Amino acid sequence: MTTTTPPSGGESKTNKFASAAGSFAGAAAGGFVPPINVTVNNSARKGPAVPAARTHAESLLPAPEFSSPAQIRDYCNTLRASAVMLSFEVAMAAEILKAVLSTVPDPEGRMGGAKIRAFKVSRKMQRAADELRNAAKLAAATYALFAQEYEGELNAHRAKPKSIYQPRMSWGQQ
Repeated sequence: MTTTTPPSGGESKTNKFASAAGSFAGAAAGGFVPPINVTVNNSARKGPAVPAARTHAESLLPAPEFSSPAQIRDYCNTLRASAVMLSFEVAMAAEILKAVLSTVPDPEGRMGGAKIRAFKVSRKMQRAADELRNAAKLAAATYALFAQEYEGELNAHRAKPKSIYQPRMSWGQQ
């Protein structure tokens, strides 16, 4: 098995991709290229090939094992945190998509046509961000309702505070 290395003066794949993306954006914008940083994580995997479906180790959420209140709380909290993070990223992507698409000229030459078309397309991605935010709210509400509905069982098994040892006065010893 032979391995090849890129020539020392050649560009890496990351730089080629970034320059290609910049060229495409520049052509679409008519020459204006905003500063864009592109990061590509191309880490080689060791071992057998990973199947197309995601394995559980790569999932954003823990296993849906609900055998204790702590597991329910952990799952709901992880779902909420992941959904909030993704909603921010998708909302930002929707704004970037709208900005990029608004620079594409309208084929019919209508005044404001480019911005209208960009808004229509990016609105769907903005709705996805809104739904992710709603998923985060519902995950928090799920655990709150669980705690409310099963309050008796939860309180019965909570650790009771241990009494602090206080020495008693022994009147028999004088």
